Amino acid sequence: MNDLAPLLTPEGRALLDDVRGTAPADELAVATRLRREHPAELVSAALGQARLRQRAVAKFGAEDAERMFFTPNGVEQSTRASVAAYRAGRLKSMGVTSVADLCCGIGGDAIALARAGIRVLAVDRDPLTAAAARANADALGLTGLIDVREADVTEVDTASYDAVFVDPARRGGRGRIFDPEAYSPPLSWAVQAALRAPHAALKVAPGIPHEAVPAQAEAEWISDGGDVKEAVLWFGGTAPGGVRATLLPGPRTLPGRGLPDPEVRSVGRYLYEPDGAVIRAHLVAEVAQEVEGGLVDATIAYVTSDALHTSPYATAYEITDRLPFNVKKLKALLREREVGILTVKKRGSAVEPEELRRKALPKPQGPNAVTVFLTRVAGAPTMLLGHPA
Repeated sequence: MNDLAPLLTPEGRALLDDVRGTAPADELAVATRLRREHPAELVSAALGQARLRQRAVAKFGAEDAERMFFTPNGVEQSTRASVAAYRAGRLKSMGVTSVADLCCGIGGDAIALARAGIRVLAVDRDPLTAAAARANADALGLTGLIDVREADVTEVDTASYDAVFVDPARRGGRGRIFDPEAYSPPLSWAVQAALRAPHAALKVAPGIPHEAVPAQAEAEWISDGGDVKEAVLWFGGTAPGGVRATLLPGPRTLPGRGLPDPEVRSVGRYLYEPDGAVIRAHLVAEVAQEVEGGLVDATIAYVTSDALHTSPYATAYEITDRLPFNVKKLKALLREREVGILTVKKRGSAVEPEELRRKALPKPQGPNAVTVFLTRVAGAPTMLLGHPA
């Protein structure tokens, strides 16, 4: 599909309504039926768009996804709506009323910004992607706030905007790009664009090394439902050099306080598994202080404590057993305790959870559930058994 225009015609829109919700197993029969009255290419495009819309529901929700237009890369790379809405809300709270959204993709972030009441210039150099962004602004009734421009972002004048938002492409022909200078455009260019604006937000991969964060930026790692989604570098109206972890829904934000690394201590009654955003932001020490705990190992981001605390930034488990790593002993213990549900988590172990689950519980039976943590304690491979506290 190299042109959205046919799908935007009355015939194309009618076809999209006709194929909505088509199951993969039914596509051939539906295509055969529709090709009797419509051009084959248009039918194929409509079915392809229906598949993309189904994939997009997880990010945009059914109500929006069924009205929007997507490209394969657009679905893959676009921001989850909840994360985009949070980010737009932060910009709004800074007093931002206009944003130049550079590398706008299919317009997911521009939509969130416009819904926050912010005027948006959405720029992308790919003609099909820009067409999708324009169609989405129209489909969601936001054309009054979103101006889509097909252009090279490095040639766009952003001086009249309160803020710039840059979401560089982080995928190439060989998959994910980990070097920030290999982004398109490079992170160094995005930083210079940010420094020229009163406010800026740069979306980067959550695995960005802390040493790659510019000194002028505040770095924020964001998770949604426990999954780390992105890191954002904020400029203007924030604390340069600051670090924070934000958990959605909520939002709940844990700011860094510059604490030293937690001490290592013996495994206590409770184990705390920090949220991924907390770990990426290097804020495990803040969680350890909150739950009166320490680390099970100097290199492992598991916190242990004898006290039970409720924290939005970590999940607590009550530990019942500590064993050296031994599959046979684990298998016997699970059989003795009539375990039918085994959850395996790991940090600092080369063992794959599914492999251990298959070997330790080949025939699940019994009413009880156990969580096994494969980790290191004082450098030794260890299994910690427990359940959510």
